[in-house]
Amino acid sequence: MPEHILLVERPHHWKGQIEGCPIVTAVEYLTSPKWQEKRNLRVVNLCRSQRYLGEGYYCSLLAEARGHKVIPSVRTLRDLSRKSLYSLETEDLDQRVQRILSKRYKGDETSSFSVSLMFGNTAFKDLQGLARELFEFLRAPLMRVSFEKKGHWRITDIRALGIRDLNQEQEQEFVDALQAYLSKRWRGPKQRRQAKYDLAILHNPGEKLPPSDPKALQRFMRAAKRFGFDAELITPREIGRLGEFDALLIRETTAIDHHTYRFSRKAASEGLVVIDDPDSILRCTNKIYLAELLNGHRVPTPKSVVIRENALDELEQKLDYPMVLKVPDGSFSLGVYKVEGRAQLEQVASKIFKASELMLAQAYTYTPFDWRVGILGGKPLFACQYFMSKGHWQIYDHDGPEEPGDFRTLLIEDAPQRVVQTALKAANLIGKGLYGVDLKETEQGVMVIEVNDNPSIDADVEDKALGAELYDRIMAHFLGQVEQVKLRARRARS
Repeated sequence: MPEHILLVERPHHWKGQIEGCPIVTAVEYLTSPKWQEKRNLRVVNLCRSQRYLGEGYYCSLLAEARGHKVIPSVRTLRDLSRKSLYSLETEDLDQRVQRILSKRYKGDETSSFSVSLMFGNTAFKDLQGLARELFEFLRAPLMRVSFEKKGHWRITDIRALGIRDLNQEQEQEFVDALQAYLSKRWRGPKQRRQAKYDLAILHNPGEKLPPSDPKALQRFMRAAKRFGFDAELITPREIGRLGEFDALLIRETTAIDHHTYRFSRKAASEGLVVIDDPDSILRCTNKIYLAELLNGHRVPTPKSVVIRENALDELEQKLDYPMVLKVPDGSFSLGVYKVEGRAQLEQVASKIFKASELMLAQAYTYTPFDWRVGILGGKPLFACQYFMSKGHWQIYDHDGPEEPGDFRTLLIEDAPQRVVQTALKAANLIGKGLYGVDLKETEQGVMVIEVNDNPSIDADVEDKALGAELYDRIMAHFLGQVEQVKLRARRARS
């Protein structure tokens, strides 16, 4: 039987007792080796602060990295953080909301109403079906749903709650709902599916370091046509058009608190085949998640230490100078700092901790070049060597002229197989999308630096060895995924 735990921010935040379900603080769960090594664990995250990069957020993030089943998931937390995300799931429910609440408040001047949900349960019997359906899409233990009447009743706000938001009368109700939930098999959120035959390619003409240059974008467009797609370049302002397409290729640098994640989330919600899919963005854009995931599956990496604020002494005991500090959600080597001593460590750490509860530090590992292995659908696609920028320890010198170092592109069969196999192992932990795995060859062996959900594919660089075939393979993957969606839809109708 799986083991359950409840996460709270402070021990006194929860005085209830659930037999066989211990109370664990967020700090203990984040830092104790006991929980890092535990398997077959179900985690109920009751932290009140679940903001992006906050303590509760990291509890759900690292739970997923450790292979624990957690509620709420990081995806749910992100969906609940913005109405533009969760409204994708609730807009279809507003007709039912109107029917239920217009009957409940018939002849009443009430124009707003809110209700608390506990694992999809509510004290209002006429809203129970609606509550259950909301929980199917947004699996958060505690939510407050607000309704407003402006001509018609509709859902106006959904917020995740923590255990401290309950009053004394609600605590027993919560215990009952929790016990009922723990006794059931855990399932993920439902996903809506539909199928079409057009491809959108999201790009941003104003981006300084885009993952694909204009020439590469045109090669994507031509390959799409060869595989029967009607492809169109779209920009960040066109999120409302996603329903016109059956697939989305994101060729803009992704981030969580960003429109690229909203595009991905909306596209996936509407049944489009998506690269980068929202789960891959969530997993790849946070370096702390990646470090925990790779370490937990014995994928070699530079020695990594995750620390909280005021733990710099402990860090110095574990890593020698120079060391590398990383902003959790940086990209294109931005937010990566090499520090040579204590003063520099304190300066950089102070900057990182202003935005994040945790920071990743790694042993400094210099090599004259990095490997990048492209992975698509669980298979290797391309291999590149990126040489360091002249006089710098990274490929890009962001404090200099930003001229990258040289590169060398190889066919997969010509790349060292130990590099390719290590990259495959790392990418397969993320999913079956398109990834770029960065690696270093050292005296200690091949080490993974990170996995990118949105790897660079520039004309005459990453496609240097394969040419048009690289783009064809990506489009063949899209076509296969779309056909699977269409087949499932036909089976569902029959």
